[in-house]
Amino acid sequence: MSARSYRGRFAPSPTGPLHFGSLVSALASWLDARAQGGAWLVRIEDIDGPRTVPGAAAGILATLERFGFHADEPPVWQSARLEPYRAALDALVAAGHVYPCGCTRKEIADSQLRAHQRNTTLIYPGTCRNGLHGKPARAWRLRVPDDAAGDAPNDAPAAAPNPALIRFHDRWQGEQTQNLATEVGDVVLLRADGQWAYQLAVVVDDAAQDITHIVRGADLLDSTARQIWLQQCLGVPTPAYLHVPVVNNADGEKLSKQTGAQALDATRPHEALPVLVAAARHLGLDLHDAAPTTLEAFQADAIAAWQRRLARLPASST
Repeated sequence: MSARSYRGRFAPSPTGPLHFGSLVSALASWLDARAQGGAWLVRIEDIDGPRTVPGAAAGILATLERFGFHADEPPVWQSARLEPYRAALDALVAAGHVYPCGCTRKEIADSQLRAHQRNTTLIYPGTCRNGLHGKPARAWRLRVPDDAAGDAPNDAPAAAPNPALIRFHDRWQGEQTQNLATEVGDVVLLRADGQWAYQLAVVVDDAAQDITHIVRGADLLDSTARQIWLQQCLGVPTPAYLHVPVVNNADGEKLSKQTGAQALDATRPHEALPVLVAAARHLGLDLHDAAPTTLEAFQADAIAAWQRRLARLPASST
């Protein structure tokens, strides 16, 4: 595979310093690009202004460099790309794919309770799909397809595929299916606080950077179907996806800044190699050298181990 045909990326949010869980995702995305002769990019996803920590982006970039991850192009900051997000929303408005929403989170939660739904994720009931009903517009939502199977009788003959079902092959997790109508609901693209939503920004940026392969943590697997639907609405290509297992803490929670993840120490580069070996082990890589003495030796060993791991991943059924 040529360097031009594969373009991958690591896209951290600067809400704090890089930690071990983020390093695992960075390593996986870097290895996948290098193993396939592709380009590896870094994008700083600082679109959520209230959660962005000053100086965190610079710290993340410095840590990546210390651990041997050198991007093939200059980093991109989402905060500098507000115009493309507006242009994408305008295109979706013109095509009738989005609508203004005046509902609050409390109203959505109340409607869910009345419907006796017990999901921890609030699924929007479509209240404003056909108008604001006198409410002021707070957000913009992407329409997801209606669940065609919901009203069909059990003995109905086989019909066309249900448009609400998004199916895709994950290179690590295998075949995936999600019903956008019953499991997600209409997706917020512009939030009530004026911030662009992650779902819109990531799709627009992946298309703009010609990203062909996305390698990230399995905590984002649930977002993939809605991103594929948005790609279809915008008429942009769908990348290949691979979601690696997340790192959990002692309580079984995903390791994150919110669950007490410790920052990686970029000031002591001699400690990078044991941490990288631990990250490779988390990914199930069968390294030949458990104690490499140079970054170059680790990288060559890890790339070969990743290639062997790829050969054991589930193949697509299509």
